[in-house]
Amino acid sequence: MNTIPSIFNEHKVSYTVFGGTDENLKVLIPSVTCVVLSRNGRHYRQVAIENLLRKGFSKVISISQKSEQHSIEQLTHLFPSVEFIVTLEDVPQGEMLNIAFDRANTDYVLVVQEELCGENFIFNSSLAEKLISKKQFCVAPRLVSESGQRIPVVFCPDVRKGKLSVEEETSMTDSQFTLYPYDYAGFYNRETFCLLGGYDYTITSEYWQKLDLFVRSWLWGEKISISNVLELTYAESVPEEDRTVELSYLRFYLKNILPVFVSDHARISKSSFLRFKFGNSCGFVESWHQFKDAIRWTSDNQYRFKTDIISLIENWGK
Repeated sequence: MNTIPSIFNEHKVSYTVFGGTDENLKVLIPSVTCVVLSRNGRHYRQVAIENLLRKGFSKVISISQKSEQHSIEQLTHLFPSVEFIVTLEDVPQGEMLNIAFDRANTDYVLVVQEELCGENFIFNSSLAEKLISKKQFCVAPRLVSESGQRIPVVFCPDVRKGKLSVEEETSMTDSQFTLYPYDYAGFYNRETFCLLGGYDYTITSEYWQKLDLFVRSWLWGEKISISNVLELTYAESVPEEDRTVELSYLRFYLKNILPVFVSDHARISKSSFLRFKFGNSCGFVESWHQFKDAIRWTSDNQYRFKTDIISLIENWGK
């Protein structure tokens, strides 16, 4: 497994950029770039782009996998102000967002999936100002299914049988905290995203890669909440999260569960190695290399920690 990245966008994914040659002549929200994630081919793309351009974002970035290149080339003629990015490697959506945030040129970024940008999509400068005033790393939307049902978007950290558990809450109030935004959708502070290091490319599971970034953000003193004024509706069935515990979990565990906050910094005790080793199926040498890498990474970032996972769970919602 590769070493834990130390800086934002350390892994340079190969990608091609199409379009973005013309300026958007109708900029109504100059402080916000909209990043559109694509995972369903071009079924919703043209409608989504048309709706987003009408809102007047400073910049619209659409990012998709390499299989979409042919259809993208056609769309650049219809929407020359939109920057279409096609990754030339199969990467999780978290790494796609690293690329998009790197190319964004505004203080804030709205992230949406293509199927959330239908005719009911609402966003304007007044809404942007309300979200900016929260001064948070990320403000997540309320989400509605295509049938009109509310989707659980509040996630809380807990402990079950001595292990981290993420619980869903069905009830929701405005400004309620959530561990992470569902399906990446949210209004982000771009500088904070970059300072946090973005998504860790060495974690290949989308779920654990996402949880790694957002748990890290909480441990480093940032906040994520839900906003009632930001509501998005899916145009098709809602995707399920794959929470399978596999090798990606080990990297998440090393970075977010093992560090202990002491006084004004975090550290990993060497005495915790045996607990880590006997909790995974890797060999002794590989486990030791990963453990030492986590100690190095935690030491490099020791003063960025403001709490540890135990205290985060104990004080959640207080």
